[in-house]
Amino acid sequence: MDEAVLALLWLTLHNERRAWKGFDWDALDRLHRKGLILDPVGKAKSVVLTDQGLHRSKELFTELFGREPKT
Repeated sequence: MDEAVLALLWLTLHNERRAWKGFDWDALDRLHRKGLILDPVGKAKSVVLTDQGLHRSKELFTELFGREPKT
């Protein structure tokens, strides 16, 4: 599930590495503990992907959904 959430974060990217955090809180917490996103707790409606998270998010999007995302 975490990989699917990370891949879907790619779809909502804006401002280069921010993504809307409208996903399961437990999954976002696990992604944070893995170092893929910054702490999702707060008033902001988006999370920030780390360098590793941004790279892995793009990889997973391609792997799970079968085509290169638009950049």
